[in-house]
Formats: sequence, C-alpha cells, structure tokens
Amino acid sequence: MSRFWLIILAALTACGTTSTATDTASGEDATADTAATDAVSGDIAVGTLKTFTPPTDPGAGGFLFTTSGEVLALGGYAFPPTTASDPAFVDGWDIHFTRFIVTFDHLQLSDNPDKMPTDESKTDGVVAHVDGPWAVDLHKGGPLQGKGGSDEQAVAVAAIGKMDSGKAFDPQSKYAFSFASVPATASAFNVNLDAADLAVYATMTAHGYTTWIEGDATWKAANCKTTDTKYDFSVLPKTVHFALGLAIPTQYLNCQNPDLGDTHFDGEEHPRGVSVLATASAIAQVTFHTDHSFWESFIHDSPMHFDPMAAVAHDVNGVMTVTAADFVGQPFQPFVDKNKTPMPWRWCVDAYTPPNQAPMSFDTQNIPVSAKGDPTTTLRDFADYTNYNTSTQGHLNSDGLCFVQRNYPSPK
Repeated sequence: MSRFWLIILAALTACGTTSTATDTASGEDATADTAATDAVSGDIAVGTLKTFTPPTDPGAGGFLFTTSGEVLALGGYAFPPTTASDPAFVDGWDIHFTRFIVTFDHLQLSDNPDKMPTDESKTDGVVAHVDGPWAVDLHKGGPLQGKGGSDEQAVAVAAIGKMDSGKAFDPQSKYAFSFASVPATASAFNVNLDAADLAVYATMTAHGYTTWIEGDATWKAANCKTTDTKYDFSVLPKTVHFALGLAIPTQYLNCQNPDLGDTHFDGEEHPRGVSVLATASAIAQVTFHTDHSFWESFIHDSPMHFDPMAAVAHDVNGVMTVTAADFVGQPFQPFVDKNKTPMPWRWCVDAYTPPNQAPMSFDTQNIPVSAKGDPTTTLRDFADYTNYNTSTQGHLNSDGLCFVQRNYPSPK
C-alpha cells in the first residue's frame, strides 16, 4: 500500500487498538497494509471477513441474485465524452474510479408487489429471503454480463430455488424484490476485496460507512462558459483524489423491473417485481449507480458536477484530496470556494444550460435547508445533500427504481 494511503487512512479516524493482518494479496506490501489497518481499524483486522462461496445457479424456477455498478463503475466518466450522448461531468472533469465498495444485505421476495398503486412500499408478506451481508468492490466487475448491456459486468452473490416454506415459486405470479445497503461489518462475506481493499474496509467498519467511492478527477476541458466571467477558477485544483466514505444505510423496497416490459403504474417507469422463468433462473441484479453523488438536483438523472468537491479539496502530502468529511459545514446554496467567494456555474458541454444565472446552488426539490436545522427534516450542508442523493443509488436490473427508505437521520 502506498504512503499516500497510509496518510489518508490515518487522517480518517482516530487510532484504536492494534491488530495484525492475516492475509495479503500477492505482491502487496504486508507491512504497509498492517500499518494502515492498525491506524484505522480499531479491533477490526485485515482478513477477518467471512469467506465467500459463489452460489450455484438454481436453474429454471429459481432466482440468481447478482450485483453490478454497471460499466461506469469499471472505469468512470471520460472528458471530453466520446460522443455527445455519453454521460459526462458538465463542468469538464474527467473522473476515473479506483474503488466502489458497497455492503448490502437482506434480499427479500414478497407477495403482491402491486398491492397499492400509489404506494410502492406496500406489499404482502415475505415468502423467500437470503441474508449476507456481502462486501463487494463493484469497480472490479465480475464474470457475468450485467443487465445494462454487453459491456457491463456483474458477479453472483446468492441464489434461491424455492420459497422459505419449501414450496416452488408460482410461475404465474410476480414477487416484490427488496434489498438493503448496510454498514460495513466484519461479519460480511468478502466477495472480491483484496488486502489493500480490506484496509479501506476496516475504515468503513470503524465509521459505519455503507459506501466507499474513490478515484481521481482531472480537469480536462477548454472553451468553457460560466455565469460569471470575472470569477477566478484558478483557485480550484486541476487534479483531485477523492475518497468518499458515506454512512447511508437504506432499504430499497419493491423495486421496479425493466425486464418486465413497459406496463406500469402512473408515476413509475417499469412494472414492479420479479418472476421465475421456465427455461433458466431469473436474474435479479442489485445495481448501484455511480452518478447520484454528483447530481445538481434531487431530480433523477440530473447533470453531474465536480467543481463543488474540488473547491474543498486540501493538500495531503502533495496530493489535493477531498473526503466526505470536507462536506460537513459546507454550504451548497450557494457554494463558496476556499476564499468564501460564491461560485458561479461552469459548463463545458454545449448541451448544458445552467438552471439560472445566480451563484451555483443545488436544488433540493423543496426540502428545507438550514445550517442549524434538524437533520430528520432539514438539509444542513453539502454532506447532508450528498448523502441524500447517493442514498437513491440502489436499483434492480440496471434502472429499476425502488421505494427508498433511509435508515439514517434524514428528511423522508
């Protein structure tokens, strides 16, 4: 592990009792990994996660549960984009992910996903379930093709062949599918984390993080536009390392399923639920999207920006770095830079139009904003905003939206 990571990990947490690494990946520096773990883990040691055994495909009449971060988790968001339709950060940042670690649990199938057309959270009782939790780095992909297309990758984590009662699933029925993101824990099954990842996971465990988004951002644009031509964008660094640990336990209930066609309730995009198949197992892919953390609004699929994160980056051993802790106390209506100067909108793609000509402010869709507000009803800062948006990242089969039930203090 690099000296940079030793410094980052040590900065993220207070030291606890020491521990010793029990395994390392081939080629890793065991001494460095142990030191990093000692600095961040308290009593969580590298190598203490449960051994993961890939599930056996149950075949026809059963469900195979996979997970994916889609193609964007494998690499990131290029700038400039290859084509005008490719997703990109509108403010000119090239984003490359190096880790996208999540912990999820409680895969459940319930009767009657269509119980209440106006309330997606309502179903009948659970008929089948499998518990983990599973710790996985979605940046690493997997051996299976993902639900989003031929260039996507997924990994299988569990399977169910029959109901909890032992009965077969009804091929004429749909079942509500739900899952949960949960805090990192030493009791998780280690799907694909190596020794260096486990040192990061120890930090996640110590802080109750559910999600870890890490990578590098490089500003690569030219000929950009701004709502304030007098603003000095040179105050922002051109390269930033980001390591965002987020504590956002969330249940994703009764997800919609793009595999079931186009018939859906008003206000939804796809039918709810999953169904078994007669010729093969039905795949239910737990999908986590990478873009939600960077949206300019709580409206789904909003444009992505990195300027607000770059504005709070700080020097760590010569590397400009930003963590989620830097968002605490940071205003976002409007954003300000390190000199407390309001930041304007900046865009470097022709298709983008800023929401207004005022200083850059992100849209909460009428959720109140107050620095001293109650976090259960109010967004206090950029940390709350980022948590709220990122907590919507869980989906079924690529783009199936779920009812989002946050299990941390946040507006509902």
